[in-house]
Amino acid sequence: MADSPRTVFMGTPDFAVPSLDALVAADLAPVAVVTVPDKPAGRGQSVRASAVKKAAERHGLPVLQPASLQDEAFHDALRALRPDILAVVAFRILPPEVYEAATLGAFNLHGSLLPAYRGAAPIQRALMDGVAETGVTTFFLQKTVDTGNVILRRRLAVGPDDTAGDVHDRLAALGAEAVVETVRRIAAGEAHAEPQDDALASPAPKLFRDDARIDWSRPARAVHDHVRALSPYPGAWTAWAPAGERETLKVLRTRVDAEGGAVGAAGAVVEADGRLVVACGEGAVEVLEVQRQGKRRMSVADFLNGADLGTGAVLGE
Repeated sequence: MADSPRTVFMGTPDFAVPSLDALVAADLAPVAVVTVPDKPAGRGQSVRASAVKKAAERHGLPVLQPASLQDEAFHDALRALRPDILAVVAFRILPPEVYEAATLGAFNLHGSLLPAYRGAAPIQRALMDGVAETGVTTFFLQKTVDTGNVILRRRLAVGPDDTAGDVHDRLAALGAEAVVETVRRIAAGEAHAEPQDDALASPAPKLFRDDARIDWSRPARAVHDHVRALSPYPGAWTAWAPAGERETLKVLRTRVDAEGGAVGAAGAVVEADGRLVVACGEGAVEVLEVQRQGKRRMSVADFLNGADLGTGAVLGE
């Protein structure tokens, strides 16, 4: 294609913003951006625009905000844009009436090395499993979610203490490069996509509250991986009972205790003087940052100064 392709970009959260910025910087600015409607958010419930809408307005791009992707008026508006390509990054599941509007194809950026970690929480689920490598994948959309033919993959090393927030930000930047290259390949007719091997697929389902609960009976490394996989959001949590009252405590940063001297039942606090060390099924973790109900995130030193928590207390259900 001699001219720049007519691309429509679809996305919502911060993760998608680097991809939109990169398309504009590469002289591949979308003809329009599709995102969710503005909605109330925060304690004051003030109406807020999505991160992608704010970025689109910063670039002076037209924005569509359909309440429903099944809306015929939206379908008409999309067809009127005459898109060659739909570039989808962290958006909703698209019906065929939407993704088939692109004459050259619609693709999605996914935060894993597909077919691994298909689903809504690929970053968190990968870190829960303690992976040493993840990445991003672009693939052509088809009816079954996250199963389309792969256009390209880009790999990213994961450190043993990296949090989901760390990996999210690096994947967003890596994904932006992948989106630009994918648009160029599709426009040039060089997107030689390959089918996924379903035998290698693994799930990354949406996270619910109970998924974030810390199981102290697991080995220390697994507990540490669980905590970092859920930091900063939604936050791994455990129950505790300050002054006899049950409360939820978010645990946001840990490390595997290297001293190896901790002895106690799973969930037992074995040190609470300067350091907070909790016994696991095997070994122990040192807790570094926490958040009490209704409070801000804090260091464990600040937490211990004001908490009724001492050696012998037990965390968990």
